[in-house]
Amino acid sequence: MKFPVIAIVLFIMTLNLSIGASIKKESGLTIKVIVREVDKKVDILVAGKLFTSYSWPDDIMKPVLYPVLTSEGTEITRGYPVKPRPGERIDHPHHVGIWFNYGDVNGYDFWNNSTAIASDKKGGYGTIKHIKINQIKEGTGEALLSTTESWVDPSGKEILSEKTDYHFIAKGKNRIIDRITTLTSTGETVSLKDNKEGMMAIRVARQLELPSKDEVIMTDAQGNPTTVKKMTNEGVTGSYRSSEGVKDDAVWSTRAKWMDLNGTIGAERIAVVICDHPKNPSYPTYWHARGYGLFSANPLGWSVFTKGKETLNYSIPAGQSSLFRYRIIIHSGGDLTDSEINSFAEDFGLKY
Repeated sequence: MKFPVIAIVLFIMTLNLSIGASIKKESGLTIKVIVREVDKKVDILVAGKLFTSYSWPDDIMKPVLYPVLTSEGTEITRGYPVKPRPGERIDHPHHVGIWFNYGDVNGYDFWNNSTAIASDKKGGYGTIKHIKINQIKEGTGEALLSTTESWVDPSGKEILSEKTDYHFIAKGKNRIIDRITTLTSTGETVSLKDNKEGMMAIRVARQLELPSKDEVIMTDAQGNPTTVKKMTNEGVTGSYRSSEGVKDDAVWSTRAKWMDLNGTIGAERIAVVICDHPKNPSYPTYWHARGYGLFSANPLGWSVFTKGKETLNYSIPAGQSSLFRYRIIIHSGGDLTDSEINSFAEDFGLKY
């Protein structure tokens, strides 16, 4: 039986269109933003799987992104104090997921505030309160969550108003969070005095820590000591690498455009990268990145990082704003090369 030529052509065109639609569908990852007001969280789903949640529980003292998972569903954030996991550290209860705050804002410590602070000492600590969701945009490959927060002193008086746009991006095995935060002084001039406790941070899972060497006693902005104990190094695989070629524990107190923390959880090779932005204050930032799992960029704490040689006492004049931009990349399936990270960083610099 012979088919007319035109029928064959139409069949081939239909087949090609079908294949093309299938490829397009597979290459685009749909990102959903699910508000759960009763639970005080917003879930970010990529192709139906949890990527992270924007969460504002009353017992954490600031909004956080927690948990944070790779494209394969592996959690890269420490469970403690929300959902402790066997074998992980239980120091610094204020280190939860991904967060943004600072250790000295008009004399109040926002960084170290937690339920571990005794009630008679709460007078020295500030809290960041979630106020509202401004905007949600879902899409293929990228979604937006825009929020408003209020930085308040112990009496509840607002010091800073915060507006943050979270851009959640999914590309293949990469999950990206672009955080664009505007801090506005709504009253008097706000002082962010030189302090090591800041600013854009993530506390990672035990497997992504650097192997422990010694017990260390750390003090916070109020002088309170915390012991970071030496632990077994079984399964601990983390390694830092900066844009300037500095590695591991030596990255602390150095400046860099980006910092990569890579390691293995189970059979999955993972890279976590924080990129500074060329328009941020003090670019390239100092890094408050520790081997025990605190991974933080701090553009404002010069004195401790330079051993007193330089000081920066940053301020936001009354009624004015400061903008802070950071990109976090979570890559699954191997390490990222310098050129790959530079490409992500350059794209970030041009986008915002």
